[in-house]
Amino acid sequence: MRKHRSAAALAAATLLLLTGAGIATAPAAWAGVPGGTRADDRNHDFDGDGFDDVLIGAPGATVGGKRGAGLVTVQYGSPNGIDTRAATIVSQDTRGVPGGAEAGDSFGAAVATGDLDGDGYDDAVIGAPGEDIGTRADVGGVIVLWGSPHGLVGTDSRWVDSLLGPVAGNRFGSALGAARFTAETSGDQLIVLDRRAAERHLFGAAALAGERRTATGPRAHSAQPLNRAALAGNAGRAAAPPLRDLVAKSVTTGDYDKNGYADLVIGGVTTGAEPGHGWSWYLAGRSDYLTHQRDLRGGPVTASGDIDGDGYDDLVTGEPQSPDDGGESMTGGLVGVYRGGRTGLAGATGVGTPPQWWTQNSAGVPGVSERGDGWGADLSLGDTNRDGYADLAIGAPGEDIGTVADAGMVTVLRGTARGLTGTGAASWTQDSPSVPGGVERGDRFGGQVRLVDPNADGRFSLLAAAPGENTADGHVWVFPARTGGLGATGSWSFGVASFGGPYLDARYGSAIDE
Repeated sequence: MRKHRSAAALAAATLLLLTGAGIATAPAAWAGVPGGTRADDRNHDFDGDGFDDVLIGAPGATVGGKRGAGLVTVQYGSPNGIDTRAATIVSQDTRGVPGGAEAGDSFGAAVATGDLDGDGYDDAVIGAPGEDIGTRADVGGVIVLWGSPHGLVGTDSRWVDSLLGPVAGNRFGSALGAARFTAETSGDQLIVLDRRAAERHLFGAAALAGERRTATGPRAHSAQPLNRAALAGNAGRAAAPPLRDLVAKSVTTGDYDKNGYADLVIGGVTTGAEPGHGWSWYLAGRSDYLTHQRDLRGGPVTASGDIDGDGYDDLVTGEPQSPDDGGESMTGGLVGVYRGGRTGLAGATGVGTPPQWWTQNSAGVPGVSERGDGWGADLSLGDTNRDGYADLAIGAPGEDIGTVADAGMVTVLRGTARGLTGTGAASWTQDSPSVPGGVERGDRFGGQVRLVDPNADGRFSLLAAAPGENTADGHVWVFPARTGGLGATGSWSFGVASFGGPYLDARYGSAIDE
């Protein structure tokens, strides 16, 4: 529990995030490019050695005897990829990290990466949506750990409160993202979702912040809630289209129009007269502001990457419980693909190519669409065979394997010059040959999927999490990428116990940085 703060103190706390005090200059040989825009330059290099690192949340972990306080693990990339040795555990009991571990904080329920201070080292952003402030429960908060030559450090880390103030049940920090949306900052800008405010039909639950440097050092750039009024103002002379009423749940960024500024998609589900349908808000980045372009059918899950290799990022949406027949029944999951181009996302402006829809009944896709599969519950894009096209990993944590309910499955569809294809698709469960473990009820294998390249060979390996493994301890599987792409041969798994940490009911793998 944190003490109550005044509105002025809340704003100041957010601006403290942007100062970057005490950060050393990155070595020239490996200094990353601050302000990532395209999906494939969203680096995760906390120590500046040129290899992407992996950040995984365990929001249910017991820390210092406090159940559900939560923790994250950090695995550092190398020419050999990741392992459980070059790694560290961070919690709110780690020296220098703001606050302290408390029951129900859910530290690590959401994670993101961005170079917020523009020093060439990526920084970790960690949500604790269960954080209490004073007598207000589940207000939430966000902690930023700064990257350095030594990796992530607790020293000088920052606590960020909602600019809307401490409101019970807001769960600020439920979803996070960072990229360079405008030219107003020299580093990445941070967006944080506050779910309760999103229910009130505001972007204002999302605090957009950045920083800029001067000759005398870094200085704070003004941060503000990003709400309907702000979006209308940002649109300037063009009136912004009306925003559909959504409960916002996810964030993805990519440069869909290749103008050098990241675009933002916030995925959610509808409220009101026709609730429960997946839709997303699409905002375009440009030099001076983010502007709302259009609402897109598809969500609440979102991911970005260049599927067709044309240099424009594409958007993929997932609707794991998609209403069908006017909401009378539920399908096993629906995935949509919007292609990027010179004017942004095709189909997003009402003209051009409409989104391409996929289910497990689509040609070449393994399995059959069944109610409760949750196909599309998580998504990730990355080039698994270095052919220049991003492939799509799809989680289906509700997939039943035989009579074992909710055992889970992961599917990978290949990218091509013509877009996504079912040809050459592959899928795995814990019953697949060479995959460690075995299927168990409620494992929810595929609850999180991430394509990552920690050995910098240009081939993205797959991380597939089962947060329900061993009755909610959670585990993560690694599927290596070789010349022909992903395979189960040589796959291995790990959990919090692999790092010597508190693993019981940790729900490890509930969040993996994209």
